[in-house]
Amino acid sequence: MVFLALDAKAASEAISLARDSGAAVWIGSDAMSKDEHYRIASSGVNLTSFEYPLSGAHGEVIEDSLAIVLEHHPGAIIWVQHAL
Repeated sequence: MVFLALDAKAASEAISLARDSGAAVWIGSDAMSKDEHYRIASSGVNLTSFEYPLSGAHGEVIEDSLAIVLEHHPGAIIWVQHAL
């Protein structure tokens, strides 16, 4: 299972779930600092950050990000934070 979190709150929740389940988490560059990313990834969480922000991103950016996640996790169930 893979989570695509679009903001910091969703990233935090997805990381908590990933710690228990072993799921992968993908986030935008604006979801946390690079130091925090390093600390969490070093603790064993499969965490990947895009080099661009996802919070407030337009649908096309989210769709492109999802396509990248699919390339890295073919056949996986991917949970995407719903953007309203």
